[in-house]
Amino acid sequence: MSEGGNLYGDLPATLHAEQFLDLLDAPNLRIERIVSTGHATPPGEWLDQSQAEWVILLRGAAGLLFAGEEQPRVLKPGDHVSIPAHCRHRVEWTATGEPTIWLAVHYAA
Repeated sequence: MSEGGNLYGDLPATLHAEQFLDLLDAPNLRIERIVSTGHATPPGEWLDQSQAEWVILLRGAAGLLFAGEEQPRVLKPGDHVSIPAHCRHRVEWTATGEPTIWLAVHYAA
């Protein structure tokens, strides 16, 4: 049996870098909580992951840009998106006035 926890618990008061917390790590599956406060992917950089990812925004707001798209997709609580493996994307912005909390599920497709 696992310890369990709370997705909204232990939120840092301030963040200099995004916080990544693995909630479950198993073969071909990883679930993580990501907390951002005004963070973005550095200019000119793209995320390109070897596994597929399904992500849902639980709190806050964010702009997620995919290669080939002109404008970022604005995500608000409850919005989710599937990102295929090796699909280049970047976080353009996250809310600055409150923590943005993501739940990300990484899996082998």
